[in-house]
Amino acid sequence: MSRPETDLLDSLSPELSQLLKDRVDRALLEFIRPNSASQFAQDAPELAKFRDAIAQGDSKDDLEFLGSFREFVPTTNYESYRPFIAKFFATPCKEVDVKNMFAPGLPYFLAMSSMTSGKSSKIFPKYQPPPHLLHHPLYLALPPSEGNTLSPASLKYSQILTIDCEDGQSKQITVCSASVGFLRMEMNWDVDNDKERLDLWRKPVVSLSIVHADPSQLSVPGQTGPYAISLVKSYRAFFVLNALFALADRHVTAIRFLFANVFVNFLQYVEDEWSLLVDCIEKGIIPDVENLDHLRVPLEKHLNPNPLRAAELREIGPPGIQDWAVRVWPHLTKFVGVTGGPAAASVFKITHALGPSVNIQSPGYGGSEGGVAIAYHKGDIKTDFKVVFVDVVTEFLDVRSNKPSERVLSAWELVPGGHYEPLLTTRNGLWRYRIGDVVTFKGFAPDDGLPVISYLHRAEGGLVMAFGTTCTESQLTDAIVSAANRWIGQIMDFTIVGDDRDTPITYGYLVEIGGEIGKDARMATQQAFEDLMAANNEFRLAFWQGRARKPTIRLLEKGTFAEYRKQKCDKANISISQVKVPVVLSDLEIREWFLERVMIEL
Repeated sequence: MSRPETDLLDSLSPELSQLLKDRVDRALLEFIRPNSASQFAQDAPELAKFRDAIAQGDSKDDLEFLGSFREFVPTTNYESYRPFIAKFFATPCKEVDVKNMFAPGLPYFLAMSSMTSGKSSKIFPKYQPPPHLLHHPLYLALPPSEGNTLSPASLKYSQILTIDCEDGQSKQITVCSASVGFLRMEMNWDVDNDKERLDLWRKPVVSLSIVHADPSQLSVPGQTGPYAISLVKSYRAFFVLNALFALADRHVTAIRFLFANVFVNFLQYVEDEWSLLVDCIEKGIIPDVENLDHLRVPLEKHLNPNPLRAAELREIGPPGIQDWAVRVWPHLTKFVGVTGGPAAASVFKITHALGPSVNIQSPGYGGSEGGVAIAYHKGDIKTDFKVVFVDVVTEFLDVRSNKPSERVLSAWELVPGGHYEPLLTTRNGLWRYRIGDVVTFKGFAPDDGLPVISYLHRAEGGLVMAFGTTCTESQLTDAIVSAANRWIGQIMDFTIVGDDRDTPITYGYLVEIGGEIGKDARMATQQAFEDLMAANNEFRLAFWQGRARKPTIRLLEKGTFAEYRKQKCDKANISISQVKVPVVLSDLEIREWFLERVMIEL
């Protein structure tokens, strides 16, 4: 699909500038006034100067309060919050010790960040927002759709924390992914009653004129899969069962995966189990998959024999053909998933499966720390995001500036084309938190003056080579995606390690492809090399000085990345949304695991 023309503004009119400043100030006051009384704000060394300024001034004066924030609150990172978060995991955990820790009251759940390579998750307490915000796109775990949605939703959690309350009662807090937590919050689904909801499912769709059912009677509103699938613990069984019910449903209009490359893994399971899935649809039976236990009976209630649908699927065949998805689901119009960063490699495979008639867009930009931006529909809805001040207030550091790194920029100070690291001050009690991303500023939206940004790469995501320079994640990704699409074949996924088998060390691509390897695949190494030379001046200089060499490309066994995600999910008891393979892999144990699965080198 062609990229739409945009009418973004390079600068703001006085009216739009004031509108943006007022919007930011209102949101900041809404967050930091109540949160300034939190345990963190009262005790954290990082906020000592801010506390002194408030104590010495007129704390009721809004302009003075905001001025103290902007002058005296420094940037923070996770280490600032770690000792405070640790108190939630104390045994016993008393209410008085964790109440008002980052925001008023107790959190609804603790969000776990995505697990990248060998790193452990970071934990971010999430408090119940005002009721009207639960319907905002930033909080909706599964936005409504005109029809049924294929969106595998797991309700898995890492653990349950028990808080001993002052009134003698206890409160349980779930540690889980942000998407699981917001889904439970939205539907008011506590963990204790999970088994009582096993029979829930949406009302069947008999036409595209959807009758909306009572949410309390739905598993996950408008979903292809029954509620019971969300409790399946096995990674493989979770995908196979979601595939089964999705294939049986002809009325799918939307597909949602947090990371687009996980949809590629889904297609791989469909291809591998195609005959089994179609046979089960024909006979109305649940396949023999692992660890179903008590979930089998409620699942069997929802699958009826459908020989006509099975015959239709057999005629279409498994994934691999152009436009496969719209042949299976004729009413499919939309795919939602993150296609930037590591997921960019799978875009060619996804567009091949979906076909040109399906609109691909991103769910938004943010993370476990907070929701930063929503898709900007007047730009490229796969990569352009409009910053909103609902869950967080975003400020910026200019990563290209020669000035001190702590020079914080407000939204109205951004310059088109500039590269910035976002800083988040959140409803949930983070203060100028550095999330470690780099984004580029595209311009201001002409209707409301809000900034429009695109994600580039992690601030420290590159691999520092012996020649002392680092190609960015986006440069490394663009190089392999372009080379693979032209010479190798449909790329499923990739990661990069430092290839030190020869000197000097270089970038070692580990790539998994779908289908046949191109006959001129060995040309990919030269193209990737030329693309990196063109994109990065330091790399080019290092090469001509003999301090750098060409990258290498090794192809991995089919299913390597799916197996990695499966092992990560099963071992840590986490949902698929929390597993993210990094562009650059530094963990030595995981690096060796991938290297053991190399098939050939180009």
